[in-house]
Amino acid sequence: MSVTTYTKSGSKSSTPVKLDKKIFGTSVKNHELLKTAYLSYLAGNRSNLAKTKKRGEVRGGGQKPWRQKGTGRARFGSSRNPIWVGGGVAFGPTGEENYRLKINVRAKRLALRQALSLAASEDRIRVIEAFESKDGRVSQTSALLKKLGLTGAILVVVSPKDALIERATRNLRAVKAVEPAYLNVFDVMNATHILISRKALEAISQRLGDSK
Repeated sequence: MSVTTYTKSGSKSSTPVKLDKKIFGTSVKNHELLKTAYLSYLAGNRSNLAKTKKRGEVRGGGQKPWRQKGTGRARFGSSRNPIWVGGGVAFGPTGEENYRLKINVRAKRLALRQALSLAASEDRIRVIEAFESKDGRVSQTSALLKKLGLTGAILVVVSPKDALIERATRNLRAVKAVEPAYLNVFDVMNATHILISRKALEAISQRLGDSK
């Protein structure tokens, strides 16, 4: 499978790159696996900030509201009982919840191959000889992407990702630069276009090429 290739300056190369069929030609039969990998990424980034106070953590309520017997009312030991207004919360979030979805490495790599295969079949992948930034200017990166005709959400896969590339891409709203080791299903599925450098493509082949 051949893909459009560009030079450093953004000109179209005369020799297109062939993508590895083991990675970019995987048949997508199990959509549940893609969904699990996608949700696993979201769950892994979820913060457990919600926390409620139990009856023992709510201030006050130390005195018994009324005596135990003789009033005709139900017995209560504290006004911070969960069924009282201003009381604690029963079975609320504690801030220690773990929302992570477990997915093994083999399944995660297969899901990533499937996501890249879908992107390749939809002609969303482009290869560039090298993605570099000499001074880390955003304007140069923006001009290069415009010359390549890439619009929407752009995922740039580079190897290595240095400080200058980070500076040249982080202020572009719809552009995200990652190294092959951090490539994931969420970013691949949400990207309108995926721009991969030659070195990054080799690193992806080393990471995902072995189907075992």
